[in-house]
Amino acid sequence: MSANQNQTNIITPTNITVAKFGGTSVADFEAMLRCADIIKNNTANRVVVVSASAGVTNHLVRLSQADVPSNEREQILSNIADIQYAITQHFTNFEAINSEIVTLLESLRVFTDQQAANHTMKNSDEILAFGEQFSSRIFAQVLQSVGVNGHYFDVRQVMKTDSLFGKAQVDLNQLASNAQQLLLPLLNDKVIVTQGFIGSDQDNNTTTLGRGGSDYSAALLAEALQANNLSIWTDVVGIFTTDPRITDQARSINEISFGEAAEMATFGAKILHPATLIPAMRQDIPVFVGSSKEPDSGGTRIQREVNSNPTYRSIALRREQTLVTVKSPQMLHASGFLAKVFTVLAKHQLSVDLITTSEISVALTFDNPHGSTQALLTKAVVEELEQLCEVSVEHGLSLIAVIGNKIHGTKGVGSSIFDKVNDFNIRMICHGASNHNLCFLVPEADANQVVERLHNTLFTS
Repeated sequence: MSANQNQTNIITPTNITVAKFGGTSVADFEAMLRCADIIKNNTANRVVVVSASAGVTNHLVRLSQADVPSNEREQILSNIADIQYAITQHFTNFEAINSEIVTLLESLRVFTDQQAANHTMKNSDEILAFGEQFSSRIFAQVLQSVGVNGHYFDVRQVMKTDSLFGKAQVDLNQLASNAQQLLLPLLNDKVIVTQGFIGSDQDNNTTTLGRGGSDYSAALLAEALQANNLSIWTDVVGIFTTDPRITDQARSINEISFGEAAEMATFGAKILHPATLIPAMRQDIPVFVGSSKEPDSGGTRIQREVNSNPTYRSIALRREQTLVTVKSPQMLHASGFLAKVFTVLAKHQLSVDLITTSEISVALTFDNPHGSTQALLTKAVVEELEQLCEVSVEHGLSLIAVIGNKIHGTKGVGSSIFDKVNDFNIRMICHGASNHNLCFLVPEADANQVVERLHNTLFTS
């Protein structure tokens, strides 16, 4: 075969879609079949990134913790096996895939025993990575059962990271090189099924990418392969104007810009993690968000340019916020005070979300993500800040963000929003720094009611 003939047989970047399926989308055999039909019905789907089946990650998180009794470890391992075998029992020839599961379970047992003896973040990452290893092997077989040439691929061959276990950073240059060499040649006649959330360091130790890692993995692979589409399949029909659990008036959005989507993700929308959009924006790859349960019901298209640019696009809500106010007369007509404050925060690896200032005080917000301790304001931080200034800390707050376009340049925005919630205690307002949002804090107990009232005013009136 000549070089020219060989070139024509290689899939070009213009017809590659990377599809990612979340945990509920691969929760059981029926769910996986729906996903397989999505892949089969669009031949552009060449790379599939899967999360662990729903429920598995929670089990693995428990196994990764210290001081898990041996009887509990055995029960968790049994529960994980039951979830996998409940899927594979539907295969005509299940012996081969079950053999792979047995091998993985044996390896998982080894790591959990090591973790029990010596708890490390390295062992935690090894343990947490098993969920995606199970689901990707099984889903490749499901694809084959519907006539698609599904091929399991270990993403750790290409997704190289540093050794910061728990929140590893990907080497983008190495990923791009590896993907072009190891992945791209396979896409001509195979649909690659691989894992989200995980990678490996230069010593081939397994690493994890942290919160939102599965979506982020898919976006990174799409960028590395120069794909023309990224599809995120979840359990809801696209991105909504607000959380449908708060108001039944919430509706799906047909299209939004990268900027709007990034603001929504940053300020609490659960469908996308903010990091997901960064690779897509760098490579200008459109992102589609849809429901694997209702693939024909449409979804949300995210891209650089959109046809509609309404003043109000959505309302995002982020709970468990901490408000810190630092106050000192030294701030008045003085330079360097804020630098000292942020030096303390940087030392403790704390990231500030919102900030407002007056002559002698500064208000800062911090996110306390559920199940995480990385953003918690510790006693040590407060004590160090108190050496510089007076410090007050408030918990039990929620951040509400009104997302849209030209918000800071549109007359009447403030009155449209705050006139409707003037009977609630507003703790902090940030407006003007971004063209896409207006943010404020309210007590946690009032958050749902404030969102519902604003949504009825801005979207359904």
